[in-house]
Amino acid sequence: MLGAAAGIAGPVAFTAAWAGSSLLQAGHGAAEVQISGLAAPDARDPWIMIAGFLVLGGCSAGFGAALHRELGGTGRAGPAPRLIQAAGVLTVAAGLLRRDQMLLAAPAGESWHNHAHDVVSAAIYVALLVAPLLLARRLRGDRRFGVLRVPLAASSLASAAVLGVFYAQAVPSWNGLLQRVAVSLPLAAMCAVAARMLRSERAAPADMARAAGPGAASAGRA
Repeated sequence: MLGAAAGIAGPVAFTAAWAGSSLLQAGHGAAEVQISGLAAPDARDPWIMIAGFLVLGGCSAGFGAALHRELGGTGRAGPAPRLIQAAGVLTVAAGLLRRDQMLLAAPAGESWHNHAHDVVSAAIYVALLVAPLLLARRLRGDRRFGVLRVPLAASSLASAAVLGVFYAQAVPSWNGLLQRVAVSLPLAAMCAVAARMLRSERAAPADMARAAGPGAASAGRA
């Protein structure tokens, strides 16, 4: 149950971190600064966003492990849970490999950890897009989670479209907003899977008791 709860706690903490930190940046609109910039040394209270990265990363790793077990473990769970775990580790790395400045600097002036952050962030975006699609494929025919197949696939495709606009710099003034939307869609899908896991785990004891039925009571009296 803790692993499933982590699948909700991580995205909620991360979203709260970038929302709160965005509002604290004096002289900048709420979506003007990209998420990674909120953790830069010149941002106001960068520890808020750093904590958001670390909490999301740790919770994603725990949720991925729990989902792997829930779907039957090695040989049955498919690659999606392990990809979620990998994304969690990369998210921790992204939080520690901070950008040099809150606003994007010229490439010639970037440090090695700024470059590393960009590479890690790109890998996270790929994981966020691919994991829901792989999970939707794995859940085909699953009576507990099958209802989430369409939302999972839709979140991934919508996020890919938004990221396409973001990377194309089609509307530069909207980049901060586009990034937030692109990240939030797959995280919301992860929350939906985690909530379904919690519901399934809570229902399991009651289902077992009903399955035992009068026979269990008779055995107890005997």
